[in-house]
Order: sequence, then C-alpha cells, then structure tokens
Amino acid sequence: MIVSPALANANNGNWRTARRWQELLAGDHAVRITREWPDAEAAGDAIMLALRARRSAEPIAAWAQAHPGRGLAVVLTGTDLYQDIQADAAAQRSLQLAQRLVVLQECGPEALPVWQRDKARVIYQSTPALPALPKGDAQLVAVMVGHLRQVKTPQTLLAAARLLCQRSDIRIRHIGDAAAEPALGDEARATARECPNYEWLGALPHAATLEEIRRAHVLVHTSALEGGAHVILEAVRCGTPVLASRVPGNVGMLGTSYQGYFPHADAGALARLLLACRAGQQAQDPAAGLLGRLAAQCALRAPLFDAAAERNALLNLLQELESSP
Repeated sequence: MIVSPALANANNGNWRTARRWQELLAGDHAVRITREWPDAEAAGDAIMLALRARRSAEPIAAWAQAHPGRGLAVVLTGTDLYQDIQADAAAQRSLQLAQRLVVLQECGPEALPVWQRDKARVIYQSTPALPALPKGDAQLVAVMVGHLRQVKTPQTLLAAARLLCQRSDIRIRHIGDAAAEPALGDEARATARECPNYEWLGALPHAATLEEIRRAHVLVHTSALEGGAHVILEAVRCGTPVLASRVPGNVGMLGTSYQGYFPHADAGALARLLLACRAGQQAQDPAAGLLGRLAAQCALRAPLFDAAAERNALLNLLQELESSP
C-alpha cells in the first residue's frame, strides 16, 4: 500500500511517483494508493510505502502502532531531506519509525542523521528513453522547465539571459507557470521585453514540454533544493545534456565528476557555461567541446533512469520489508 499526500486529482509529482510504482509492481504485487491510513481496506495491507516524512506523518505513526517494527518504508523528497527532517518533529519521528528510508538520488543518504543512514536505499525514478529531435547549429537552444518559485531560483536564468542579451546565437526558452509567485512572472516578462533571445512560454502540457527538451541543445536547472528532479532524468533519457546548480539533489542525479555544474544562484557562471557550450558547438570537433563531453557523461548516467532498474530496486526494497522483523 502506497500512502501519497496527493491523489489523481492533483496529478503532481507525488501522485505520479505513486502511480508509476503501482504500475511497475503490478505483475508481482497487489498495490493500492491511499492518502489516509487506516481506512476500510487496511486489514489487507502487509507493507506501507509512505511518500513524504512530514506530510504523511499521521499514517506512518498509525502503521507503526499497528505493525511495530515491521513493513514500513518512508520515501523522502528534497523538501523532506533538506528542510523538514532538519527541524520538524513529526518528520524526524517518521524517520525513526521506518525500517527503510528511500531517497531518489545517490547524495540523499548524506542528508540523513548518521545513525539513520544504514536504513537508506537509493531508488532512481525512471522515464522512457526517447530519441532526440533535430537540432540545428545556427543557434544554441537552452530550455529551462519548472514553475517560477523561489526554490527553483529562476532569477539565475533571467540574469544569465540579460548577460547574454546581445548573443543572438544563444536562445533561451523558459517553461513554467508563475501563479504561485506572480512577482517572478513579472520579472520574466520584463526580461523577455528587454532580451530578444529570451522567451517565457508559461506552462505547457507535458507532451509539449518533452518536445521542447528533445529539441533543445541543453537543459538548464537552477534549483536551490532538489530531491531528484524528474526533468533532469527526462533530459538525460532523450539525449539532452544538462547545466545544473551544484546542489546535492542535482549532483546525486548527474554524478560528482559531471562537468556541467555552476554554483547555485551564480548567473555569471551559468552564462559562461552557455558560452562554452556554444563554442563547442561551433568547434571543428564538436564531440570534444563542452557540449559533446556533457552529452557523453549524460549517456553514461541514462541507464540509472530505466524502468527496469527502478522496478528491480522496488522489488528488492519490498523483499527487505517482507523479511524485516
């Protein structure tokens, strides 16, 4: 049984993770998704996978009371790892009650208290591999995907666009809604007025967003905090290299030796990376330039985000929970 703070009507990341896991496990286990526990079907539940330590704290506590020391895994997002478990008593209690703690990228265990790390298991999320779409070489096209919120630090992209305002050969396309923080939308509109190479497209359907990623030469990801950004693995799985802020959630996805990082909130460093990608694109041997090297590094990470790998990791987790005392 998977506890998710959000169900189908929300269609957010928590729900999509829960639904994908239900589908991946369907051939081996009967899996249901719920927001509250116990409920009318609770008697048949043998294992709980609970998404979010703080937001699912009540079902987690109820399970631990009904099944002490048995069958409980808590799945930790970026908000859990890098905010909630640092200060929230309910989130900290969820860690203590769980037999296993699931993180979505390889740096996740480092955010846990030392005495909890042996319970951690890394399960990378998955997405289908897609072929890249045709990319011209007249311009470098960079795309950023994510709603305009402070935690995503879109100001870094906007400032980089201004630094590159005179470069008509570097085009920046920005996808995401600003409903939650309208002031950031105002900043994006102002940047688009003043910088002809920057476009704010607003929110797009998922299929259209994937097409933008597949057509881009590079994905930009500027977040301050991430648990394992799905958009990064989508880019990697369709052959689009990534330029990302050097924060643990991104390093855990792309690896410590990845060459496409910039310091968080450093627009100048991001602009320099975009310039280097463009220079490599124009080089006599593009594969030897930065863009080519990033593509090769991403190709090595792509198998981590395959559905078979995610399914096997989930089955191993369930086997451990079934045999837990």
